[in-house]
Amino acid sequence: MAVKIAVLPGDGIGKEIVDEALKVLEVLNRNFGLDATWEEAAIGGAGYDEAGDPYPEATQRLVKACDAVLLGAVGGPKWEPLAKPLRPEAGLLRIREDLGLFANYRPAKVHDQLLNASTLKPEVISGVDILVVRELVSGIYFGQPRGIEELPNGEKRGFNTLAYKTSEIERIARKAFEAARLRSNRVCSIDKANVLEATEYWREVVTALHAAEYSDVELSHMYVDNAAMQLIRNPKQFDVIVTTNMFGDILSDEASMLTGSIGMLPSASIGEEFAMYEPIHGSAPDIAGQDKANPLATILSAAMMLRFSLNRPDLADKVEQAVENTLNNGVRTVDLADGGASVSCSGMGDAVCKELEALA
Repeated sequence: MAVKIAVLPGDGIGKEIVDEALKVLEVLNRNFGLDATWEEAAIGGAGYDEAGDPYPEATQRLVKACDAVLLGAVGGPKWEPLAKPLRPEAGLLRIREDLGLFANYRPAKVHDQLLNASTLKPEVISGVDILVVRELVSGIYFGQPRGIEELPNGEKRGFNTLAYKTSEIERIARKAFEAARLRSNRVCSIDKANVLEATEYWREVVTALHAAEYSDVELSHMYVDNAAMQLIRNPKQFDVIVTTNMFGDILSDEASMLTGSIGMLPSASIGEEFAMYEPIHGSAPDIAGQDKANPLATILSAAMMLRFSLNRPDLADKVEQAVENTLNNGVRTVDLADGGASVSCSGMGDAVCKELEALA
């Protein structure tokens, strides 16, 4: 069945890494029976430059007319002087909210070929395979009231609101429990229930849902400060982690460094109707246009898109196998090379395509 993908390269290295993922999709179209087309649109700083809006109306229309969204990266110093609603990051928050993308899946899997790329000891990280399920459209990043105000004594105060409704907690917890059933059947819910009432309620709702619908899944709870320590001390204890928007933002980036490079990690942002796939790294403006970026996170994001949105898990498996084979062959971008020989961004994409073609 024909599918259409909205491609949003964004800013910085976004165009370079997305182009390599599209090369992989072209191989799948040509050799594996995928019937996919795609159309590009602007977001982030590119959206502001094109239309004066980091999430232009044309982009809004396109993403809602497609089967999935593939995003590169947004942001850069060029747009930092803009008012907050016009900055690239505002476009990213708006598309997540507009599409109802409440669940962010961030896998952190350590590849045996890259054990030495991590700053942690190989015996600590060997075999690590974690999925962080992060609530994405509520919590302190979206809570109201928020702002900066002047107090009667002339001093200023900044404030944000952390709040979660029952339905918001239940729907993200369901995603975590269901994901765990396809993995090692363990969920660890991360909160700060000892000092934050909003996450005390988070723990209460997750516990009740587990008892009512998911008692076959092993559930544990952990405070976020301990979780941050345990991810470094003993990461193999985790299977699926479910947590709030802000805690998930921080912990998933920490988990990414277990793998040796943030350039290896894909993500999926999923709602009831729409889904968007993107690497978890930023736009890396310092290397933009130099063909140095690692495209594997974007290629693996495309594999997640095949699995979750395009109903082609068979092709997702092949893309992931092609990446594994490429790494087995010793092909490395500069972030993975540890001072040794490296290939360019496009060179890594070509190498993955070659391995993918060999699987036909």
